[in-house]
Amino acid sequence: MNTTYLHSLLNGLDDFVEEQLQRWKGVGVAVAVIHKDEVILQKGYGYRDLESKLEVTPHTLFAIGSSTKAFTASTAALLVDQDMLKWDTPVRTYLKDFKMFDSVATERLTIRDMLCHRSGLPRHEMVWYNSSRSREELVNALQYLEPNEDFRNKWQYQNLMYMAAGYLVGQLKGTSWENVVQESLFNPLGMNSSVFSVDEMQNQPDFAFPYIDQNGENTRIPFRKIDAVGPAGSINSNLVDMIAWVQFQLNQGQQGGKQLISKEQLAVTHTPQMACDSPFRSKELPVSTYGLGWMIDSYRGHAMIHHGGAIDGFASQVAFLPEEQIGVVVLCNTNGSILPYTISFNVIDRLLELEPVDWSGRLAKLVTGDSTDSEAATDTIETPTTSKTSVEEKPVETQVHPHDRPLSAYAGSYSHPGYGEIVIQQINDGLQATLNAIEMPMEYTGKDTFSVELALFGLKITFTFKTDEEDTISSLSIPLLFEPGTNPIEFVKTPSV
Repeated sequence: MNTTYLHSLLNGLDDFVEEQLQRWKGVGVAVAVIHKDEVILQKGYGYRDLESKLEVTPHTLFAIGSSTKAFTASTAALLVDQDMLKWDTPVRTYLKDFKMFDSVATERLTIRDMLCHRSGLPRHEMVWYNSSRSREELVNALQYLEPNEDFRNKWQYQNLMYMAAGYLVGQLKGTSWENVVQESLFNPLGMNSSVFSVDEMQNQPDFAFPYIDQNGENTRIPFRKIDAVGPAGSINSNLVDMIAWVQFQLNQGQQGGKQLISKEQLAVTHTPQMACDSPFRSKELPVSTYGLGWMIDSYRGHAMIHHGGAIDGFASQVAFLPEEQIGVVVLCNTNGSILPYTISFNVIDRLLELEPVDWSGRLAKLVTGDSTDSEAATDTIETPTTSKTSVEEKPVETQVHPHDRPLSAYAGSYSHPGYGEIVIQQINDGLQATLNAIEMPMEYTGKDTFSVELALFGLKITFTFKTDEEDTISSLSIPLLFEPGTNPIEFVKTPSV
């Protein structure tokens, strides 16, 4: 297929992207299409800065979220090439103090297990989300996080494991994960604009602001700094750089005639390791598996390797079809957006010369369902944010039931060795919880329970306080976000001095 013919297959794509932006209330989106070494399209749509009406360009930096994971897996492959790491040697061989909650996982967990999400751990997102702890401190916290599945029994998406994998890579190289990615991938691939922190991104001349749809209006939100869990999702990049990254994957680890990562080890990252969940399960996508840092699916009979990402105000999708040598990158600055999926799948349909599937219509049904389904619409979501961005706002009430204890009885600090400290304090006439500097209003519902609003995630959860033999509040039980059937997290009250 020549370039001119491929261009012709994309006729009408501009109109489709603009229509999708309108339909899904997107602020801005950047789209790249690659065939072998040819760039068929690299174009921005909408705005990187809505207030100033600054348009998206191919150079606009976006947070790519979990599309970072493939970079972490690639650095591991590089270390395997250098004989510094083996896929199936226990992590404890390299990190003597490494410890998991489960003794079997402590002894046997490998970097392959970490990178294909089979550690047995549920997400435990609130351990790291907005936390001020260092990467090393978060790795040490793993030993206190309870699994909900047997080790290697089930695929469960796990950001902390990717953080730990990146930490291991940095330790083995005597530096940081960031330096390994910079020197072994960014520099040789000419990814000169890509950075590891939203703080660095905002020092660049062309970057996108993050937005969320609140009550039908796109509202700018703060950047979410996730440097501590960087290997799971902190890279910020643009179309120009991501094109080089996808071409490197299509070229099986080669760049300019030089083999940066061996074909054999890069192929391991592109090989199915675990069957996994997918919100797109259908006749077009009948099977979904996870490699190392990549999802590997059959899309309409064609092998498709891809990974999405989402972090506050941003969403991404990076996909390629190895047999057809086609690649697609879609970057977006709208929270929980499914635009990266509807656009990338439409591009692939066009290039395969197949009747386009109405993914937009199908995903609309998902998004209007319950929050766990709408979260799944972004499949590799970085955080517990969902496409539903607001909850019914209720004032914090102080209704006092007969025989209820005073609100001051609940106030204080509560700690968990893995999650850290949560502080309950009286604010005006009610209570407020603070974890990782996230403030959560609490509404009393009776029997030592409170409905707690996590406005950031668009949901409410139940806090249950427990008492000791003397009927004094002694601990706080909080359910895990998006993890039905798991044990709640128990925070023990710190005695007041």
